[in-house]
Amino acid sequence: MTDTEVEILPLLREKHINYIIEQDSHRSYEYWLSEHLRMNGLYWGVTALLIMKSLDESLPRSEVIDFVFSCWDSKAGGFGAFPRHDAHLLSTLSALQILKIYDTELTILGSEKREQVVAFVKGLQLPSGCFQGDRFGEVDTRFVYNGLSSLSLLDELTPEIVDPAVKFIMECQNFDGSFGMLPGAESHAAQVFTCVGALAIADKLHLIEDDTKLGSWLSERQVLPSGGFNGRPEKLPDVCYSWWVLSSLSILNKKHWVDLEKLEAFILTCQDSKDGGIGDRPDNQTDIYHTCFGLAGLSLIDHEKYNFTEIDPVYCMPTEVTKTFKKWKS
Repeated sequence: MTDTEVEILPLLREKHINYIIEQDSHRSYEYWLSEHLRMNGLYWGVTALLIMKSLDESLPRSEVIDFVFSCWDSKAGGFGAFPRHDAHLLSTLSALQILKIYDTELTILGSEKREQVVAFVKGLQLPSGCFQGDRFGEVDTRFVYNGLSSLSLLDELTPEIVDPAVKFIMECQNFDGSFGMLPGAESHAAQVFTCVGALAIADKLHLIEDDTKLGSWLSERQVLPSGGFNGRPEKLPDVCYSWWVLSSLSILNKKHWVDLEKLEAFILTCQDSKDGGIGDRPDNQTDIYHTCFGLAGLSLIDHEKYNFTEIDPVYCMPTEVTKTFKKWKS
């Protein structure tokens, strides 16, 4: 092997499928400590299996849907992360994404719950345009993306919601062309996705006047010689940024600005060859979050090579699902 050649390890597809299926059976102390992530975790598992074209034979549809509705918070009108948890914007979006995957028309939600979800999401937007995550008031650009994405899935975007949200997003852009979680906050690759993704949903990408500067900042997240991406300067590479960075570059039509082969190699070196799953870095503990976004990164790199489902970089959902969405036009 020469200096320019990259060793690409094989994808451990079957081991990853089994790893995901077995996650719910591991009722460890850590399992109960992470109740607050359970709905998100289900979305990550469903998405990972969908990417590998193994959802239907791996997870019982009825059990997935039953769990989602067991997390319904009738008082707030949204979904919590686990039964009897308060509704939150993060878990509500994950619930809607799961239901949308199984029923693109969302008739499964029912008209009454649909109206309540719409009211819940809209009620979390503040006059500044940003969204709170829940009634306790935490705000950042993640929740703007979650709010716009949720309403997009429900076909409930309106100028009254979109315009102030976009204004807030643009206030979070920094001198380096990148975005932070709040106006004046440090640039971060995950926040770039939430901002660029929100602008894409709102049909406002043209407001990024210098996408070359932003594309350059994103490209600089590739750490050599590993080929993985980090979230901000001087940090170690992490598999999850294979999604956060590459999705943003894909939305900006600049995916070719990075070395995709080196990124692919990095993701595959983070697989657990014994038990399946993908960790943040080689030889580190695997988890469902990094497994999902590692596979999503591979799908963005070349879904045909792995016989993967093509993933939409804006919604992190299969394009076969998102192509049914009624796209918002400003």
